[in-house]
Amino acid sequence: MIAVADYGASNTRSVLRAFRAAGANAELTTDPAVVRGADRVVLPGVGNFASAARRLAETGLGEAIREAARAGRPVLGICLGLQLFLAESEEAPGVPGLGLVAGRAVRFRTELPVPHVGWARVALTGAGKGHPALASAFEGAASFFYHVHSYHPADVAPDSDLAEAEYGGPFPSVVGRDNVLGVQFHPEKSQAAGLALLREFARWAP
Repeated sequence: MIAVADYGASNTRSVLRAFRAAGANAELTTDPAVVRGADRVVLPGVGNFASAARRLAETGLGEAIREAARAGRPVLGICLGLQLFLAESEEAPGVPGLGLVAGRAVRFRTELPVPHVGWARVALTGAGKGHPALASAFEGAASFFYHVHSYHPADVAPDSDLAEAEYGGPFPSVVGRDNVLGVQFHPEKSQAAGLALLREFARWAP
């Protein structure tokens, strides 16, 4: 079973519907014990980094996600969920993330409108091309995914930078290490490409 963590700050219903459309058994939960015992864990999210991090701490879901990751189970972060996997964010100085992937979230520094809203081509890096949950989900080495965000990952290790997009310059749009995977875009809003990625995550065996 895939546990979709519901901490009151995310687009959980649309993520749940997308997993079911992809043929995967996913359930919403507010219970840290369910997260600890799940086969796979998903942390979706939209909104503010500080308030989301605070809710994860208050509910115990944050530590349960860390425990699932330490146990080697596949863990997926979506949009703000990815940013919460990092160590910190410029959006909330002094507020720690979950620290599952080294790096931080920074605000776009561009003359283009922020937030970045819309479809963007996401291209696998060398590290991403060898990732079993990504290679089959992408059409060749790149696919288009729907993004809505003002912040993005930065200072990510080369072997954790799995795919990049462009918005006033390149930025990591998929990051991960070992059994942890994070996507800056919204697969649940990305039509066939998004469903393909969720389907691959549902059967990924790190």
